[in-house]
Amino acid sequence: MRVSTGSPVSRKRSLAVVASLMGTASIVVGLIGPARVLADDDGLGAVPFEFVGKAGDCAPGYPAGSRIVTARWLRGMGLPDNGGPNSNPSDPTDNPNKTSPHFGLLLSKNGPSPDCSSSGARIKGVKGMVVGSSFELGFDYRNGTHCGAGAPRFNVMATDGFHFVGGCANGTPTAAPQDPLEWTRVRFDTSNSAQSFPPIAAGSVIQSISILYDEGTDATSSPDDPNGVGLSVLDDIDINGALITSGRTDDDKD
Repeated sequence: MRVSTGSPVSRKRSLAVVASLMGTASIVVGLIGPARVLADDDGLGAVPFEFVGKAGDCAPGYPAGSRIVTARWLRGMGLPDNGGPNSNPSDPTDNPNKTSPHFGLLLSKNGPSPDCSSSGARIKGVKGMVVGSSFELGFDYRNGTHCGAGAPRFNVMATDGFHFVGGCANGTPTAAPQDPLEWTRVRFDTSNSAQSFPPIAAGSVIQSISILYDEGTDATSSPDDPNGVGLSVLDDIDINGALITSGRTDDDKD
């Protein structure tokens, strides 16, 4: 499965829609339902959050947002957490990874994109990272869920300023190795001006990184989402080569 890189017009439209949301949502994260996350690769983690803005939070005169957003790590939603294949094509009844929890990150916005609300995940363990010339971000997404020019994306704050990395359709897609028929892997080169707005300067120091999902059911330009499903399922979140493969929320029971 491949995804379009998106036209300049669609990218500009997405940037315009999220511009009023970014001012708040890129800074104020995790206000509603912050969740603990298990330690993952290299001490990284992804903490789901849901943001619902008050009147004026997204722009002067902008109405309050709605409770139409959800962010959760869910069992059975993602790929095997051990990095193995998601199925056994030669014998579907004998999947070697059938006991894996298969955690996946669900991000949903059940309403219009201009609503002052978003879902996402704060990336833990990134503060102080030094950006090199090949610094990359990315994730795997489940085919059939949303991959737009504006979301899901990374919001990055570094010592050289704020950066809009992505969204999904502006990245470089390949077949996801754990399930190449049903999942797509997307990577963003943070030095590439077509994938990071603006590019992150080499030598900059990371202050914070978050994944943001704020395109709603009216966003139908994604080839995987022509009807506006309003949600994405992500896994294997890539922070410069280290993968976050799972997480748990506070109400999750073992």
